[in-house]
Amino acid sequence: MEVFYYLVFGVLGLVVAALELSKNNKDRVNTSSAFNSFKNNYLIVYSLMMAGDWLQGPYVYYLYSTYGFGKGDIGQLFIAGFGSSMLFGTIVGSLADKRGRKRACVTYCITYILSCITKHSPQYKVLMVGRVLGGIATSLLFSSFESWLVAEHNKRGFEQQWLSVTFSKAVFFGNGLVAIIAGLFGNLLVDTFSLGPVAPFDAAACFLAIGMAVILSTWTENYGDPSDNKDLLTQFRGAAVAIASDEKIALLGAIQSLFEGSMYTFVFLWTPALSPNEEEIPHGFIFATFMLASMLGSSLASRLLARSTPKVESYMQIVFLVSGAALLLPILMTLFIAPSKVKGGGISFSGCFQLLGFCIFEACVGLFWPSIMKMRSQYIPEEARSTIMNFFRIPLNIFVCVVLYNVNAFPITVMFGMCSIFLFVASLLQRRLMMIVDKP
Repeated sequence: MEVFYYLVFGVLGLVVAALELSKNNKDRVNTSSAFNSFKNNYLIVYSLMMAGDWLQGPYVYYLYSTYGFGKGDIGQLFIAGFGSSMLFGTIVGSLADKRGRKRACVTYCITYILSCITKHSPQYKVLMVGRVLGGIATSLLFSSFESWLVAEHNKRGFEQQWLSVTFSKAVFFGNGLVAIIAGLFGNLLVDTFSLGPVAPFDAAACFLAIGMAVILSTWTENYGDPSDNKDLLTQFRGAAVAIASDEKIALLGAIQSLFEGSMYTFVFLWTPALSPNEEEIPHGFIFATFMLASMLGSSLASRLLARSTPKVESYMQIVFLVSGAALLLPILMTLFIAPSKVKGGGISFSGCFQLLGFCIFEACVGLFWPSIMKMRSQYIPEEARSTIMNFFRIPLNIFVCVVLYNVNAFPITVMFGMCSIFLFVASLLQRRLMMIVDKP
């Protein structure tokens, strides 16, 4: 492996360690022992849930290809997953508000375990069912757990500012450290022990089962609006009215969709961007480097959220601008550096610059998650929290399905340019949100 990869990983690791070790009292929030116990319990569960998710990600495409499916069939399977999340996500989100968030979190575990089991079958129809189940599970993962946390935090009377501590730690561990360990563990199962590409899915099911046991034994139930006189249609209408009548919620939804749409598009594009001439790049190690960059961002977020200034609405404008600029690098490299025609070999000179830019983007992702969670906890009404959060994912899933369907129709530079435009628009919308919040 080239020294460049080790150098980038090592520098990022040192920066993250320095940030964590250099925190002073201004960078920390003084909390109670009761809150710390509650927070640690949630972090254990969230880390187990994310481990179940991260173990699967790197091997889904590879597994389908080993079963003999081509790019078109695999694309349809991926579209089915995002389409399922779009169609059923809002329904399961509303049921979480009405029937209980703890119950929804348990449903996530069961649904995702069933999805993992389907990976043992080479039958296309069975795999399609698994993708549909996976789409439903994804909607629950990104709404029900956060909804349960916010409601339980408030029910126990903890200070509002302490939520940011849990959010930043959840991203640091669940979206950073656990992702790195899951990637290395999956690589160990598949390559070192030669257990085959389905092994990470079996391991994911085990982690999900352990997490479900912790939820069942330690969590209490909470609800949004459990009233029996409200059916699903009424809940949908109430959530839609809340979004339409409150500009803050509408702006937050638009910002989230623009950023996450760009983020998921980046997931599809970074490999061809770094290896346009089939260069040999260490995908697993680069993925671990990206996750380390995300940890750097979440570490910065924990410092920013612990202070009264700058406000989250203020610094997120800069985060969106920087992330948009980082995704312009592939376009700039194409304009100013003549593309190589040599097939194979190691990463190119322009690829090195792009990798650094992508690490900056991943650091922005690490900043984004705890910050958007903090804003959602402030602006989204409790009685329809899961429903509204899944409403936000509808345009995101439509966008990702369109990108997947047309991934070969546009040059990669056009796709990155589109993502940059989305991120710059998100910055403008964030500025508008800050102006509204600052109004007396």
